[in-house]
Amino acid sequence: MTSENPAQLIDAKIKSLGDWRGDTLAQVRRLIHDAAPEISETVKWRKASNPTGVPVWEHEGIICTGETYKDKVKLTFAKGAALADPSGVFNGNDTGATRRSIDIREGESVDEKAFKALVKEAIALNIAK
Repeated sequence: MTSENPAQLIDAKIKSLGDWRGDTLAQVRRLIHDAAPEISETVKWRKASNPTGVPVWEHEGIICTGETYKDKVKLTFAKGAALADPSGVFNGNDTGATRRSIDIREGESVDEKAFKALVKEAIALNIAK
C-alpha cells in the first residue's frame, strides 16, 4: 500500500475484506459521516499482522474505532461509558469504565438513528472536555 491518505487506506481495508464485514464497515462509515460531516478519519495501529490498520474517526479526540474480526465488526467508542444509550445500541462485552462498543455480526444491522445520536453525543463530549 503506497498511499498514506487515511480515506484511501480505509477504502483499501473495506475492499480487502471482500465480504459482509467490508459492507458493514462501509455502512457505518457512511452513517458516521452523515451524523458528523466535520469528523476526520485516521488509521492507527498498523503492523505486520494488520497492515491496513484500524479505521479511527475523530473530532477533538477519538470518537470511535472500527475493528474487524472473523465474526464481527466492532465499533468501540473511546468514551462510550459516558454516553447515554437509551436505545441499547451498545452490545459489546466491554467491562471497563471508559469504553463501550457495538458488535455487528453477519446479517445484523445497527439502529441508524440511535447510532448517529451516539456519534453526535460523543463529539459533544469531546468538545466539552
